[in-house]
Amino acid sequence: MFGIEWLQPETLISSFGIYALIGVCAIVFIETGLLVGFFLPGDSLLFVTGLMISTGDVVFPLGNEMAPVPIWFACAAISISAWLGDQTGYWIGRKSGPAIFNKTDSKFFSQKNVDSTNSFFERYGAKAIILAHFVPVMRTFVPVAAGIGQMNYRKFLKYNFYGVVGWGTGVTLLGYYLGKIPFVAEHVEYFTIGFVVLSTIPIVMEIVKTRRQHKTEALIR
Repeated sequence: MFGIEWLQPETLISSFGIYALIGVCAIVFIETGLLVGFFLPGDSLLFVTGLMISTGDVVFPLGNEMAPVPIWFACAAISISAWLGDQTGYWIGRKSGPAIFNKTDSKFFSQKNVDSTNSFFERYGAKAIILAHFVPVMRTFVPVAAGIGQMNYRKFLKYNFYGVVGWGTGVTLLGYYLGKIPFVAEHVEYFTIGFVVLSTIPIVMEIVKTRRQHKTEALIR
């Protein structure tokens, strides 16, 4: 396919074997709850998980046999994992404060991500908590930004619930129902690549917009 081999969705899911769903949920939690998880393939991972469930390739032990994972159970588990991750990110931001976003660049941290997050948060306000789940990198940093900004926790919970259900359930179901189409099932790699490309468009647009704003501000000064 493309990219780093072990980060490819199918490779990740297959590597977990009968614990595939647990592995997927762990990745979702890390991506949404820990700052180091921004590089993980959240969207494509959920999409491919849905595809593989539709073809019966994601199973779990049931007695002495292997049973296919029900799609409703997978959607619930993924959404709960994303919710727990977001709560973790929020409270990391709430307890640690602005110092988190003032770190110097490193292998797992970039000020460009911080600038993009701040721009995204200012543009969409509370709705950013929902929208961020559908934008790579943003879903990692926005919950932390909400905590740093001392967003009302009840308000965060409300928007966060809509976000995790829409993303965790919606993207997984999209893959599941598309996977039932023979042509899609036979060309999983191509559809995965297409989905990855589509999911990166919003973050690219946001980065470009942020850079233009910075250039405009610099010229005004």
